[in-house]
Amino acid sequence: MRKILTLLILSVAFAVKASAQTFNADDFKNNLGKSKTLCDTVYSVKIFSDTLSLINMGGNYPNQKYTIAVKGNKIVMDWANLKGKRLCVTGVFEMHKNRPEIVAAEPNQISYP
Repeated sequence: MRKILTLLILSVAFAVKASAQTFNADDFKNNLGKSKTLCDTVYSVKIFSDTLSLINMGGNYPNQKYTIAVKGNKIVMDWANLKGKRLCVTGVFEMHKNRPEIVAAEPNQISYP
């Protein structure tokens, strides 16, 4: 029983690690409409209101690789100290104004690796 439990824990750990990948722009476009995890460095944050903030990853606006649109008020983050941190976001890969974007509205969609 102990061996099975250990094997199960290791399997889950490897599955979580394998799902957190960095995608390039072509990979992103090939995965449109799919829910995936994207990890990259935060370059800038723009807070528009208490229900909309944009996180630019992989470069500063307007040259960012990806934008994370944080919508709603469920996600609480240390916005002032996000710049330079590595962040992983899980969500549906979308294009907004011909730019790669992931929308996050739930706290479990964002993690620090």
